[in-house]
Amino acid sequence: MPDLPDYPESLLSRINLATSKPPVSTNSQLKKLLEDVRAFISASTSPQLQSNGQQQPSLSKKRKLEDVNDQSPTLDQADTIADVSFSIPQRKKLKLSLGRNPEQGSIKACNPSTNETEFGITWRNIEHCVCVPVPEKAQPQWNFCIFPKEGGGGDEQILFTIPGGNVKGDTIHSDTQFSPDESYKDVVMRMMNQRLKRKISEPNEKEFVSQVAQAYRKGEKAVHAKAFRGSKDGYLFFLSSGIVWGFKKPLAFFPFHAITSISYTSVLQRTFNLNITTTTTSSSSSKPPPSPNPTDAVVVVVVEIEFSMIDQADFAGIDAYVRRHQLQDASMAEQRRAKKLNVNGVKGAAAAADDDDDDGAAGGDDEEEEEEEGELQKAAREIQDAEDEEEEEDDENFDPGSEGESEGSGSSSGEEEGGDDDDDDDGKGRGGGLAEEELGSEMEEDSES
Repeated sequence: MPDLPDYPESLLSRINLATSKPPVSTNSQLKKLLEDVRAFISASTSPQLQSNGQQQPSLSKKRKLEDVNDQSPTLDQADTIADVSFSIPQRKKLKLSLGRNPEQGSIKACNPSTNETEFGITWRNIEHCVCVPVPEKAQPQWNFCIFPKEGGGGDEQILFTIPGGNVKGDTIHSDTQFSPDESYKDVVMRMMNQRLKRKISEPNEKEFVSQVAQAYRKGEKAVHAKAFRGSKDGYLFFLSSGIVWGFKKPLAFFPFHAITSISYTSVLQRTFNLNITTTTTSSSSSKPPPSPNPTDAVVVVVVEIEFSMIDQADFAGIDAYVRRHQLQDASMAEQRRAKKLNVNGVKGAAAAADDDDDDGAAGGDDEEEEEEEGELQKAAREIQDAEDEEEEEDDENFDPGSEGESEGSGSSSGEEEGGDDDDDDDGKGRGGGLAEEELGSEMEEDSES
């Protein structure tokens, strides 16, 4: 690390005041002092570090305000647009600042009164940027959605809205030449494309057009599908680079390379659900190092996100989009099939043996189905088996004579009648014999007495 240069007298006097006991400087003065010290050190040491081939210090967190507030006069050059409506991460009207340096510059939201940075992100930390129309508005408006790179160290998503009309008055302050007939959207798109060195993604009617009748701007085709993500309502946009969900926080962008599969569930007469399975990578270290470290564990996480209550009229257009971009349709995957519980399956070893004789694979299928039974189904089956065993025990203990002769089976009508007559005769004979025995016993007692 090279030696730091000497501080100027003005900066040294402010440092002495701040470090005196008790300190004389206020909090705002201390904050300004720290920024000036940082700017002085950066301006003095950066050329030496670059010439020695060493790496500059890593960027700090907290929305990257230190990195966004560029101190160099070259980096401070920016094009500004006044009265821009921001929705994420803050819902405010702020001044949009577009730094002109694509390598070190940034896009910032500044307070119009104090010109202080509220939040921002450097151009090099932007992973994706899309521009989509705002649905259900009487006047055309455009939403710019900015998605930071993964592991960017605290950068947040940014969402701001640009009106659809032409540029008016002194709203835009820029060295870029534009005609009065040019719209806000075209000017901002051109500026951002130059900084990003790539084109911002936009909807295309060739990719997807909604078939649902629009309540606003009826003569204009809609390029979105209304859906719900949990309890949040929003819109899906099917672009040439991926699928966008907005405009509730957090926004979501699914590039094609991150989509594992797409499936349809709960397909009803009027609505259906769209499930997107995507993969994300996360490092075991919350703050990534400046250079790749092979010892850091990288975990691949598979997530399925469901978008529900999509109008059935848009099913054909979405399905055509999925097929066109060869996104795997997992609607008929094994995990989505209904389970076979086998609650009323064949029971008993003898029945299983008969099934094995008839079909060798039937026994194996029954075993696999029994393994799929849940605890509730097993309990129900055990109760049913216990009832069947009780019924079998009652059948074994059954006595035909105790229930009456009419319950017999297997005899003809003639035999039944004959049997009844014989039973009657036998009954009479048995009854007469008993009477005689009782009378004889009484006579013997009388004679003895």
